[in-house]
Amino acid sequence: MHEARTVTAPSMTRLASASLAGTAIEFYDFFVYGTAAALILGPLFFPTFSPLAGTLAAFGTFGVGFVARPLGSVLFGHLGDRHGRRPVLVVSLLLTGASTVAVGCVPTYGSIGATAPLLLLLLRFLQGLGLGGEWGGAVLLTAEHAPAERRGLWSSFPQVGPAVGFVLANGVVLALSATLTEAQFAQWGWRVPFWAAGVLAVLGLWLRSSLPESPRFLEIDDHARVPLVEVVRSHWRLVLLTAGGMAVGYAIFYAVTTWSLAYATERLGVSRNVMLACILAAVVVKGALTPLAALAGDRLGRRPLCLTGCAAAVVWMFPMVALLSTGRPLPMFVGLLGALIAFITMFAVIAAYLPELYEPRVRCTGAAVGYNLGGVLGGALTPLVATALAEQSGRVPWGVGAYLTGVALLSLGCFALLPETLPTPVAATGAASKTAPEAAAG
Repeated sequence: MHEARTVTAPSMTRLASASLAGTAIEFYDFFVYGTAAALILGPLFFPTFSPLAGTLAAFGTFGVGFVARPLGSVLFGHLGDRHGRRPVLVVSLLLTGASTVAVGCVPTYGSIGATAPLLLLLLRFLQGLGLGGEWGGAVLLTAEHAPAERRGLWSSFPQVGPAVGFVLANGVVLALSATLTEAQFAQWGWRVPFWAAGVLAVLGLWLRSSLPESPRFLEIDDHARVPLVEVVRSHWRLVLLTAGGMAVGYAIFYAVTTWSLAYATERLGVSRNVMLACILAAVVVKGALTPLAALAGDRLGRRPLCLTGCAAAVVWMFPMVALLSTGRPLPMFVGLLGALIAFITMFAVIAAYLPELYEPRVRCTGAAVGYNLGGVLGGALTPLVATALAEQSGRVPWGVGAYLTGVALLSLGCFALLPETLPTPVAATGAASKTAPEAAAG
């Protein structure tokens, strides 16, 4: 048996902070593409399309990243379950960072014709491949080091990363948008956030260079030969339920951060800077609330928080689109913030919940595949579906509210079928116990 390692509180802080920083950097790469797709990629890479068709085409390339994420979770999950969680963090960060910088270098349709959107599609696929591995590695390295009674809190640090990455990505875009003319932004300004990813990737690699391997991984004697095969054979029901549960979180987040940006600026005539500021403010509050929701998960359980978040989403989606349709900053901010609070109520505990559902020998593959399949269901489709539904609606896009409510009901049903995994006081002090993986595997 490998020698198990213990981690002191200061080391736990350093590890969680490094996981947060790396996750923020990788999600910066992913989100900056979504913002560019909503604002500028349509006319630059699909100029022969109508404005609506160009936006839909740009969101189509955005969705390819979500399709690639489950493939990345399989590839990097195999690496994480066979060779350790730590290598996943380094390789996934390199892949995502390099492909993001390359997006900023792709010539537009006016320069190389149809090759331009094809290159965009390829690079977006590579972005998604890298991010599909990032979440599993970062979350597991933190969760498997953390003490059981505070696993939810420590595991929430990587979950704060997406909010930080989004604020960085949109803050850069907002600054450029406010200081450049429309012509300058369209000519070269939109490329700057992609190039900045190279600097952030180097910083992330430096932060992660000295992280220790997961002690739980080091305790495993019998590693799965092909983790995906074992997950499909023994945990298929769990994968489907976790994917369905994740769907609403992705749908809400990308409805708020991507679709609403395109809808407000193109359909309602809201200033790009005003809308970016509303979204940024809502995401900042969401990020600040993440540790508080995670602490509640450590006290009340993972499943109750997930059910509460889904129920809140069911109630709030119609008010959200009504407030958004006003085109006024304060109501739009309130609508978006309410949706993100429902989102983070469930997603703050997911980083602890999903790893606890799977047995350690296939945990990196199982948790990441379930998490990223939810991204295909909720994230890849939502900007496309919402844009099409809003086009067929009047001033208030009620069809979008109905779609998001339906996704929330699906996720509510999936979480209702999953077991609780909160460690008991006896288990938290080190006594052996059988928990959810055996009960939920199906």
